[in-house]
Amino acid sequence: MTKPFLILQLRPEDDTADSELRKICEYGQIDPSGVRRIRLEREPNPEVSLGDHCAIIVGGSPFDLSTPADRKSELQVAIEDFFRRLLDEVIERDFPFLGCCSGNGLLGNHLGAGISGKFGEDVGGIDIEITEAGREDPLLAGMPSVIRVLVGHKEACDETPPGSTLLASGGLCPVQMFRVGSNVYATQFHPEGDFEGFDVRINAYKHHGYFPPETAEALSSRIRAEHTPEAHEILRRFVARYGQPFQA
Repeated sequence: MTKPFLILQLRPEDDTADSELRKICEYGQIDPSGVRRIRLEREPNPEVSLGDHCAIIVGGSPFDLSTPADRKSELQVAIEDFFRRLLDEVIERDFPFLGCCSGNGLLGNHLGAGISGKFGEDVGGIDIEITEAGREDPLLAGMPSVIRVLVGHKEACDETPPGSTLLASGGLCPVQMFRVGSNVYATQFHPEGDFEGFDVRINAYKHHGYFPPETAEALSSRIRAEHTPEAHEILRRFVARYGQPFQA
């Protein structure tokens, strides 16, 4: 019997978390009945056995890893502690994992990359370039050399994380996608992103410092015109590749 996908979410608002889950299932082509969902802001230290799942997908969050330790909330500290333990096992076992946006920072930080606001990007669509290694990766093989994706983040990896392979890079943010081992992936962009999902987030986070709040309506209009089929295909390929019992 096929094991479920474990989807870990860090968004505290019901509407943003529910929208993100819908979009992961929609573009990943996952039957919602094949998902175990954990909202870590409600359950920051859950019991997780990798053997009970086929793969892990981690969504975005309003937390900043680069926030000084003495200014982080108890909840954020607990969630980061959980990910340190989880990622130790994920990397050791080369367990299928896809970290999106915040998941990218959590994995990059775990591997020793610096995380800062140096390469933050405004909410919107950008072009990213697939690297030579990326063209040989099963999640990217056969795609155009430059693809369109949706982004919006205040912080990012300062460099390609030690021990990882850079798969895609952008002009303003060099580390857009990387892989550790054969099965552990992260994207700075949102492979589940589309207008509907981003519109929910724009309204939820317009006072969180991502953009001037008075520009929210204009940002939504810009996102409506974006078309990112290759980004969605990356998510679909990840699901198709690992949506089966995983053998350690």
